[in-house]
Amino acid sequence: MNARGISASKEKNMRGTHHVKWAAALICVAASAFGQWKQKDSEWAYYTADISGTKYRPLDQINASNFNKLEVAWRFKTDNMGTRPEYKLEGTPLMVNGVIYATAGTRRDVVALDAKTGEMIWLHTMREGKRAAIAPRQLSGRGVSYWSDGHGDDRVLYVTTGYRLVALNAKTGMVIASFGENGMVDLKKGMYTGDGPSHQIDLEEGEAGLHSTPLIVGDMAVVGSSFKEGMTVVTHNNTKGLVRAFDVRSGKLMWTFHTIPRKGEFGYDTWENGSADINGNTGVWTQMTADPESGLVYLPVESPTSDYYGGERPGNDLFGESLVAVDMKTGKMKWYYQIVHHPIWDYDLSSAPLLADVVIDGQRRKVVALPSKESFLYCFDRVTGKPIWPIEEKAVPQSDVPGEKTSPTQPFPTKPPAYGRAYIKMPDDLIDFTPEMRAQAIDRMKSYRVEGMFTPGVVGDPNGPNHWLGGINLGNASGGTNWPGAGYDPDTHSAIAQAAQSFVTPISLRKPPSGDPEFSTDIRYVSGRQDMPFRVAEGPGFGSAADAPQRPRRPAPTAAAGRGRGGAGGGGGFGGLQVDGLPIVKPPYGVITSVNLDKGDINWSVPYGETPDNVRTILKEKGINFTNTGMNGSVGVLITKSLVVVGDSQVTSITHPRGAMMRAYDKKTGKEVGAVWMPAPVSGSPMTYEWQGKQYIIIAVSGGNYSGEYIAYALPESEESTAGQR
Repeated sequence: MNARGISASKEKNMRGTHHVKWAAALICVAASAFGQWKQKDSEWAYYTADISGTKYRPLDQINASNFNKLEVAWRFKTDNMGTRPEYKLEGTPLMVNGVIYATAGTRRDVVALDAKTGEMIWLHTMREGKRAAIAPRQLSGRGVSYWSDGHGDDRVLYVTTGYRLVALNAKTGMVIASFGENGMVDLKKGMYTGDGPSHQIDLEEGEAGLHSTPLIVGDMAVVGSSFKEGMTVVTHNNTKGLVRAFDVRSGKLMWTFHTIPRKGEFGYDTWENGSADINGNTGVWTQMTADPESGLVYLPVESPTSDYYGGERPGNDLFGESLVAVDMKTGKMKWYYQIVHHPIWDYDLSSAPLLADVVIDGQRRKVVALPSKESFLYCFDRVTGKPIWPIEEKAVPQSDVPGEKTSPTQPFPTKPPAYGRAYIKMPDDLIDFTPEMRAQAIDRMKSYRVEGMFTPGVVGDPNGPNHWLGGINLGNASGGTNWPGAGYDPDTHSAIAQAAQSFVTPISLRKPPSGDPEFSTDIRYVSGRQDMPFRVAEGPGFGSAADAPQRPRRPAPTAAAGRGRGGAGGGGGFGGLQVDGLPIVKPPYGVITSVNLDKGDINWSVPYGETPDNVRTILKEKGINFTNTGMNGSVGVLITKSLVVVGDSQVTSITHPRGAMMRAYDKKTGKEVGAVWMPAPVSGSPMTYEWQGKQYIIIAVSGGNYSGEYIAYALPESEESTAGQR
């Protein structure tokens, strides 16, 4: 392994890797604990803009009156940050004190760029060999974290492809040797399978990794864990998820939270027959948030092994698919809420919890609001965990898959209403451009089990007793709000989320193939259909790391995000269920929605993006009139003083030159007020900052044959003097 930092003309080889992330102190509590450094409104110091997950900056130089006049200020291609280009750049850069910090390329290098020009200041790279080549979470990841003591010790922290936490000098890019061992913490140390740490995973081949950035809380970096896609696992006794906090100065382990409880810990008994000891996953692979004033860190936990079959783990399986609040000093659980009992739908919690101070029935309330793949916003008192509005347990369909034992009920929020399509209402949500199309859709659905939300998967076999091909759901692996997350507008007390609502998921299971020399498993059912050839479900980007063996690159769908943990390009994918080449569900295919957290109501909801080219062409050929259908795909939002900014997840070419658009919506009404051309679809969440009197928006684009690029947009000089005079 080789770690390198390149600063201007200096170059130094160093051993090791180090990780740290700094949470900008939005709440100046206990200066001794949080230091003197404070993020400016003009800076973007967290992946989510701030420690509360808002993705909000109170900037307004770019507004509805001039958004269409934005120009490319600078651009940064990532092709040479590895042995081959990356076609799935998911990063959101940070900007602190005039410097951009970001990850880039198939090597997951870290770069520092001049915020005005995009010129490289320094580059850090690490060669991890096989450890990175077989890592479960590859490519450039989501970005870095920033920490400062306010007195000149400024650090950039990130997690390598091979799952090491590295701390870099923010000024030079050099590894800070006093952190951990030679500047890094080996995050695989302490990861285990089975019933305890005695089953330590192999440090090179053991399964553990991470895409997301560490959460900086005071002088601690909190780090989650992630694994391969859980649809065709080789064992249910996989690596167990952990959340750990490390001292940002020394790298010392401060605390550990076991997302699968160990014997004697609360929640262990929710895994019947001692199955907590022989199951894995249940990591935290997305972004976390924290409330320093309350002393709590909020952990959105993923599914246990495996995503669609839980026969090896009867019970509710805490803390699978639960929002857990832990003490930021000790890691002890303060409260939890399980969003899905006995998870078998891949509804794993995909988004950063949003922390909001709101007014409900005349009372000031501290709320945590959790966006979800289900397109529900689950709202809790962030100190006590009590639901803000009732969440009702309702009876749900039960599984008939051999060995499966589903929960008789699941939680359904009463408020706010779903901000996107949560499930298919039959037949109301089916395509209805013509009566004939509706009839075809109804007929098509007869081959599937369709019983509303939480329809369980089936043994997919047209020759089986039910002749079912799958159990129909929405969201799941690819829908609702995925890893790009949502945002919170403190001006209007509103959560704003984009939701994909045409990713139809026919969940089908099969027995594992027998005698397959390339695949064997100890689990009874895996994803697939009994009547079709077996195929291993690999995560997006797997096998694409710089040192991974070169494989033919399949054409990438032109969309920003898709599958759950990794977020593949979703393109025009609609779960394979179509009628005459169109999605089997009716438009809109995606929406952007504003939810009033004072009232628990919807402010507005509008189609996301524009009508995809293939949909537009088919409808015109059929002589069907249509309005904006919106597009599928999962993307992040950026919220400013007046705008909501998102990028298109698909390439279009009929209403503008071939490419995608970055769009601005009035945050009070949802009206589209501007659009700027991009050469490729958005693939990472946008961010904004102001430097030397100019506001910029950076967005990552990639997909199809277009390799990863960060593009910074700003107003031309002639517009700056009149900006804000609307």
